Amino acid sequence: MPDGVSAFDEQHPGVVNLDPDLLQALRDAASDAREDGIEFVVNSGWRSPEYQEQLLRDAVADYGSEQEAARWVATAETSAHVAGGAVDIGSYDATDWVSDHGARYGLCPIYDNEPWHFELHPEAIDQGCPAKYFDPTEDPRMQQ
Repeated sequence: MPDGVSAFDEQHPGVVNLDPDLLQALRDAASDAREDGIEFVVNSGWRSPEYQEQLLRDAVADYGSEQEAARWVATAETSAHVAGGAVDIGSYDATDWVSDHGARYGLCPIYDNEPWHFELHPEAIDQGCPAKYFDPTEDPRMQQ
């Protein structure tokens, strides 16, 4: 994604190809955060399977093993980004805002090691967000 892409962007596939419910929750949260002086930037959203596999290859090269890369990058088959079900939010202020207020919209942080990564959990509106995993290697969805 180019720098500075808004949650309200209508052109970039990384935003417009998000799950419609996730996108609506993201936009609702971004509108309310804006009232608090916080601007959301979408650093990553939907990803093509090819791009996800490239990110994984790069992570293996950077971290030296598939096992270590799996702490940061999922396969195309398991990635919530490829399914349109995850969004990485910046700036730090926006990440903090969603961490504090996101459950109202069903937006939940998933991993301790990726505080910018949020997924939609509609039940969080009433029940709060589920406990986070330390990293993706603890997430049963990543096991295939």
